[in-house]
Amino acid sequence: MRTTINGIEIDYSIVGEQGPWVILSHSLGCTQAMWDYQLDALQGNYRLLRYDTRGHGASRASEAPYTLELLADDALKLMDHVGVDKAHWVGFSMGGMIGQVFALQHGARLHSLVLADTTSAHTSTPASMWAERIRVAREQGIDSLVQPAISRWFTERFRTDNPRETERIASMIRQTSVKGWCGCCAAIADVHTTERLHEIACPALVMVGEYDIGTPLAAALDMHRELGESTLVVISDAAHMTCVEQPAQFNRARRRFLDSI
Repeated sequence: MRTTINGIEIDYSIVGEQGPWVILSHSLGCTQAMWDYQLDALQGNYRLLRYDTRGHGASRASEAPYTLELLADDALKLMDHVGVDKAHWVGFSMGGMIGQVFALQHGARLHSLVLADTTSAHTSTPASMWAERIRVAREQGIDSLVQPAISRWFTERFRTDNPRETERIASMIRQTSVKGWCGCCAAIADVHTTERLHEIACPALVMVGEYDIGTPLAAALDMHRELGESTLVVISDAAHMTCVEQPAQFNRARRRFLDSI
């Protein structure tokens, strides 16, 4: 399904017909299909709204600048369009950063907040690195960024044992528009919510992969400490893309949390 939000077309899908709403917000370079392994674990008890962030998947890109506030507003207006009054937010990496800003701006619209493999401030990835990724995308295209991302996102064992799944995610990155990649890179490079996380009133679940180097355990601990009501879960034997590399662990932790709200 498609609708126009803030002047661009946004692609979204709804799974399930009953229960509380869950918003699924994906990572940089992916699409709503990133959540395929999470659908069966939730539908039946929840209604799922997943969407392609602007500049990703089937959603149109816009000209710069992009900000986390703009991306959060896209989600807010999509909720209004669908008729979602209040929801659980499940955000992965970039989606977790959008979720933090959404919770700070529109906290009354959330039952809870799941922050998976994300951060509230870039300490492991400095601003200069994000600027370099933007430069490479503009000058060399997205293809040149695929393998470095895949090497960070998955453990070597997973890449070796699961070439088809690894390529599925690589293909999502490869098909991301340069405008969308660069715009969202600039937006997430500017995340700085740590000192305001205590303002978020809803319960939160923070999840991180044991071997995540981009948004590591230290970043998860920072968020966990600052959030007022927070649970921390470490997903074993996984790098960054925990929802794909270890979906059973990911789904179990998230379902236990959501069912407790």
